[in-house]
Amino acid sequence: MKLTLSTRGQTVNSYLTTSPLFQVVSVVLLLLLAPLVTSCDELVLPLDCSDIYNHDHSRPSGVYTIYPIGSTSAVQVYCDMVSEGGKWTVFQRRMDGSVNFYRPWDHYKMGFGSAAGEYWLGLENLFHLTEKKKYELLVDMEDFSGKKVFARYSSFAIDSESNGYTLHVSGFTDGGAGDSLNYHNGRKFSTFDKDQDSHSKNCARLFLGAFWYNNCHKTNPNGVYRWGADSTLFAVGVEWSSWKGFNYSLKTISMKIRPVH
Repeated sequence: MKLTLSTRGQTVNSYLTTSPLFQVVSVVLLLLLAPLVTSCDELVLPLDCSDIYNHDHSRPSGVYTIYPIGSTSAVQVYCDMVSEGGKWTVFQRRMDGSVNFYRPWDHYKMGFGSAAGEYWLGLENLFHLTEKKKYELLVDMEDFSGKKVFARYSSFAIDSESNGYTLHVSGFTDGGAGDSLNYHNGRKFSTFDKDQDSHSKNCARLFLGAFWYNNCHKTNPNGVYRWGADSTLFAVGVEWSSWKGFNYSLKTISMKIRPVH
């Protein structure tokens, strides 16, 4: 192989880029680098709504796709970019009674409903989110008179399924709602077909919902959607007892998380 050198190396460059050996080496390099490029692409997939906001601060509140578990686990969520500074990933929302929340364990594990309306993100997704980042929790709610209040917690996480998706919440700040969630701290999640509460009976069956029940609840956000005050059946509604008691079913409630920096 003979190379003729020009004063600027142009002859060598021309020869190399057209030689069969150079072309083979190029293909091999592309094949070797392809997995690295794919991995880099996966790194930029949004884990939660804060990632979406940080990428583009002009994004409005609405439905977005996130990847809590990885590139093959795309799920849709509602991102609240306004409340208390925004960047919130909504994992639970009740607003009109259009979705039945009295569901079995597998539904609560994987998620159900529509991110554009009422939905539950899924315990498995929630576990992976809180495993990867430290989060705070905001619970927004509204009654049928239009009054809005909130409860905020500086720390929120849940364990894996093998540990019953146990709830860990602390650092309460009162936004007018009072604290109805601390009673559920350290409790496993229960549904009508998987009883993990401390009551002698199944709290999910007794109060027609699913939650981190204790013995049994002070809030029942996944209970029966009823329109305001209703004492027909005790404490089965969408309730936050420290604000409206046990016989007032809220108009809206949403539970949302945001990374703590």
